[in-house]
Amino acid sequence: MSRYNAKATEAKWQKIWTDAKIFKTDSTSTKPKYYVLEMFPYPSGRIHMGHVRNYTLGDVVARFRRANGYEVLHPMGWDAFGMPAENAAMERKVHPADWTYDNIANMRDQLKQVGLAIDWDREFATCDADYYGKEQQIFIDFYNAGLIYRKESWVNWDPVDNTVLANEQVIDGRGWRSGAVVERRKLSQWFLKITDFAEELLEGLGTLDRWPDKVRLMQENWIGRSEGLKFTFEISETGESLPVYTTRPDTLFGASFCAIAADHPLAAKLAEDNADLKAFIEDCRKTGTTEEAIEKAEKKGFDTGLTVKHPCDPDWKLPIYVANFVLMDYGTGAIFACPAGDQRDLDFARKYDLPVLPVVLPEGEDPASYTIGDEAYTGPGKMFNSRFLDGMETMAAKAEMIDRAEKEGWGERTINYRLRDWGVSRQRYWGTPIPFVHCDDCGVVPVPAEELPVKLPEDVSFDRPGNPLEHHPTWKHTKCPTCGGKAVRETDTMDTFVDSSWYFLRFVTPESDQPFDGDVVDQWLPVNQYIGGVEHAILHLLYARFFTRALNHVGRTQVKEPFEGLFTQGMVNHVTYKDAEGQWVFPEMVRSREDGSFFRSDNGLDVTEGRIEKMSKSKKNVVDPDDIIDQYGADTARWFVLSDSPPERDLLWTEAGIEGAWRFTQRVFRMVDAPSAAVAAVGAAVPESLSDSALALRKATHKTIVDITADIEALHFNKAVARLYEYANAIGAKVEGDGAAEVMREALETLVMLVSPMMPHLAEELWQKLGHKTLVAETPWPKAIVALTVDNTVKMAVQVNGKVRDTIEVAKDMPKDEVEKIALASEKVDRSLDGLTVRKVIVVPGRIVNIVAN
Repeated sequence: MSRYNAKATEAKWQKIWTDAKIFKTDSTSTKPKYYVLEMFPYPSGRIHMGHVRNYTLGDVVARFRRANGYEVLHPMGWDAFGMPAENAAMERKVHPADWTYDNIANMRDQLKQVGLAIDWDREFATCDADYYGKEQQIFIDFYNAGLIYRKESWVNWDPVDNTVLANEQVIDGRGWRSGAVVERRKLSQWFLKITDFAEELLEGLGTLDRWPDKVRLMQENWIGRSEGLKFTFEISETGESLPVYTTRPDTLFGASFCAIAADHPLAAKLAEDNADLKAFIEDCRKTGTTEEAIEKAEKKGFDTGLTVKHPCDPDWKLPIYVANFVLMDYGTGAIFACPAGDQRDLDFARKYDLPVLPVVLPEGEDPASYTIGDEAYTGPGKMFNSRFLDGMETMAAKAEMIDRAEKEGWGERTINYRLRDWGVSRQRYWGTPIPFVHCDDCGVVPVPAEELPVKLPEDVSFDRPGNPLEHHPTWKHTKCPTCGGKAVRETDTMDTFVDSSWYFLRFVTPESDQPFDGDVVDQWLPVNQYIGGVEHAILHLLYARFFTRALNHVGRTQVKEPFEGLFTQGMVNHVTYKDAEGQWVFPEMVRSREDGSFFRSDNGLDVTEGRIEKMSKSKKNVVDPDDIIDQYGADTARWFVLSDSPPERDLLWTEAGIEGAWRFTQRVFRMVDAPSAAVAAVGAAVPESLSDSALALRKATHKTIVDITADIEALHFNKAVARLYEYANAIGAKVEGDGAAEVMREALETLVMLVSPMMPHLAEELWQKLGHKTLVAETPWPKAIVALTVDNTVKMAVQVNGKVRDTIEVAKDMPKDEVEKIALASEKVDRSLDGLTVRKVIVVPGRIVNIVAN
């Protein structure tokens, strides 16, 4: 029996593709353009099965579009800056650049073994000076356009990574990379004005109909547009104003107290001669600045002793507290609290024994007895205890209160956004230097274009904590571009999410002296199909959308949305194992006994099977792609990650699954290498007259072309795989008679072409075995003959007294009496009647024949 040698075959075809530059993109081509891109990887040193799945999904799309006549752009690069490289430098005593470029080399070799149809001539890393120098140009463009500013602000500080984190990078109150509890510090920071584009970004979501609904909703919620009331309280004791913003002006008559942020100017003023308040403010700063961190922290307050006058009743006074759950950078940094309608306010009111007055009555409740317990009521209802609002629905009451505030002059209708400006300053070495200098006479001055890139110094030391650029003896000392006097370079580097916010533009013209050639980018963008993890829904995807619009704003491109279609793939999971000592165990070290129990192969310790979880080095439930490719070949790995579940869902990696994929790989090879029937010569025409078995196979061929084409276009790869299993069965059925050899060639050639996006090496090998001198990678996608995809016959169930006894196939337009004759002539039907007399035959055309007998 013939056997496919994956290892030798895959290396051979990879070399042929590379030498012939098959996948090099020609931007001058007149073909329709198609840009497919997967989120580029961080060069950690090794690829994992998640990489294999992600890049295989994109590769299928790229190969399919290429076969369908498109000029395809499918590039690869490296998101190479960031803290892991600095950590490696400290731990391993190596330079971050050496660690990074070594990892890139390793991962490039691994990815090439997967057989990806990538234009490697466009490859770059974000730590290349050529790339980050262009990023510095963009940064200065944004600065000149007023989209970048510098100010002192409270920031999230990661005490382990010793750097600032954006709100989006704080997860459950901890740094997204280090896991350290985030603190609050006040630093001078560079900010990008993403809030200037809040409404645009929100409206743009409505045009992204090829994005997952959940991603659009996540971005909509993060931008957080709200319409409310901005008004001013008068401080009773001083007559000063205290501006407040609220989205629930309908609940003003349920107000119990006012609260200001610990960073509010009023709090700072009061703390000047109040040591207790000063200490309280310092305590508040131990909590991060994110809403999530504030939400989870214990609610604490400090009574200032001041009060404000209620805007609807000057005799009604509310106490002012400094509270740790109020954010200075949302709204005005001051709120009024209605404890009955907000859980944070309620928790605070209960703790400090403040009034809780319900003002929204749920349907079916009695206003005379309704009270609030441990949970605030945030649902709909009618207003009560609210004077002129009583009886109104909440939405009507909200509008009425805003109208009254504007009419009486104490407030105005205001649109607000949850989105905050993007702080991009990071206190670390391994990142893009911010291209500005600080001059005592001229202030903050951008570096001239001719002096870009501002390169990172290579001679840095990580022996001291903090940013090596800050204590570098020479690099930071320079001359002011304006006056020529002494100046100091900006030592902060950019958030790495800046690097990934425009890389897809650079791929289009990677050799350009500018960040990109706008005219060429406008031809290729938006990216037709973008693929990556849903975990980037807010961070990367929102930033990339903002960056593209900002680049449009400064005139570098006509494009506004970067990604036309977005697909978010699921994770690759594997069962976890622990031994008797509680240590995680790699799957390849687990052996089973006859009784079904497990043990470690190295020391014999009993092993317990745990939960199925995302593949993780820490839990050792990983499978090394190199091992899989070495044992089964890249095509088998590709086939498995495409076949086992819908690509948007998590994939469970199992030995049985990869073995099954391997068996199918071998089966397809044997079907071509040793076909079950005669195969006509290359180019042989299929005759008009065909035997029944040959016609059946030909119809199956052209129906499968239609189905697989639709499945791949819809990214339903697992469905395509299932159909190919069925099609292989059809080819394996007995085919004989007129046209059998010609139809068999057509079927085998079609099978090879249809599997080629998924198993490209195998397809090339089989295409050659079928006698072709060309490459599958350069062969057009098969076209279906429509007439052969239309069924002229239909299968009908035959029932006897309500029980199905047989299935018959008849012409679609066959008269009922003819259908009845064929049904009654069935041997299975005749046996089931067994002497019974047929009383009635009911024929439902195209569906069923029901025979009634007794």
